[in-house]
Amino acid sequence: MHLMIPHAGSLDPHFEAALRELELPALGRLLGLLTPTGADVGGHAGDGDEHAPCPPHELFLARLRGVSDDHPPLAAWRLRAAGQPPGDAAWALLTPVHFAIGTEGVTAMDPSTLDLEDAESRAFLDMLAQTVFPGAEGWRTAWLSTNEWAIAHDDLDGLKAASPDRILHRGIETWMPRARRLRTLLHEMQMVLHEHPLNQAREARRLRPLNAAWISGCGRDRGGDLPADLIVDDRLRDAQMTGDLYRWSEAWKALDQGPVALALRAVQEGRPVTLTLSGERLARSWARRPAGAWQRLKERVSPPTASVPAALEVL
Repeated sequence: MHLMIPHAGSLDPHFEAALRELELPALGRLLGLLTPTGADVGGHAGDGDEHAPCPPHELFLARLRGVSDDHPPLAAWRLRAAGQPPGDAAWALLTPVHFAIGTEGVTAMDPSTLDLEDAESRAFLDMLAQTVFPGAEGWRTAWLSTNEWAIAHDDLDGLKAASPDRILHRGIETWMPRARRLRTLLHEMQMVLHEHPLNQAREARRLRPLNAAWISGCGRDRGGDLPADLIVDDRLRDAQMTGDLYRWSEAWKALDQGPVALALRAVQEGRPVTLTLSGERLARSWARRPAGAWQRLKERVSPPTASVPAALEVL
C-alpha cells in the first residue's frame, strides 16, 4: 500500500499555525512506525522550491512513471486516463479560468467558480478550436471534462508552463510562461473571449465570464503507468488552494480517521506501507522497514509517535 496526500502542507502562515493545533493521532502513530526514505522530490537536490512550475506532487507522480525531468507531459497522461489515446502528438492542458483584475494584479480564479455546464464548456472549446486552434493549421482539441480541455500541436513540444495548482487563486504575473508561443496563445484566447456572445450570455445570467484559459502540461506521451498499489487522496486540494482553513482542517481530520488509519492498521498487521506527503516545496516519503519480533513487541507495548507539525511544516 502506498498512500499519497498532496497539499498536506502550506506556506500560508495561518495554515502553519493551524498545523500546530490539529489533532491527528493516527498520522502521528503512523509516522512513528515509518522511516523517511530519503527520496525527497521538489526543488533542487531536494531542497524544496515553491517557485518551481510543477508542484512536488506532480513531479513525484511523474517519477513513479519513470519521468525524471521537471516538465512531465501531464496533458498526454490526462488523455490516456480519459481513454483517449494521445498518440505521438504534443499535447497541452487547457484550463478555463476567470482572470480577476484587482489593485494588486491579476488573479486566476478556479474553473469551479465559473459554474460551467457541460454543453457550455463544449461550446467554448469549439469556439476556440475555430478561432485560435484551427485544424487547418495543424491543431487538435479534446474535451476531457467541464473544467479541463486539451490541445495538440507540434509547436507545444518541450514548452514549459506552470501547473494550474501553482496559479489558481494567485497572482499570475509570477507564473506567466517564458515561451513566447505560449504567451501569444494566452493573449489570443483573451482577445476572442472578450465580449464574445457566449460570455455576454453568461453575464446576463450574472455569472463570471470565462475570459481566459491557462496552458500547461505540454509534451508528448512518455513514461509508464502508476503503480497499482498507489492511492492518491487529494481531498485537501480545494480548501488549501482557496485558503479555506476550516475546510482544510476538517479534511485533514477525515483523512486521519480514514485512509491514514487504514495505513496504520496495515503496518500494525505487518503489511508493507509507504506514505508520501506533499506540500508546496517538497514531496517526502516514509516507509516501513523490516521489524523483528522484539521490535514489534515494543511497538505494541509502547507505540512510538512522531511530531505531525514537524513532519508537515517542511513540506
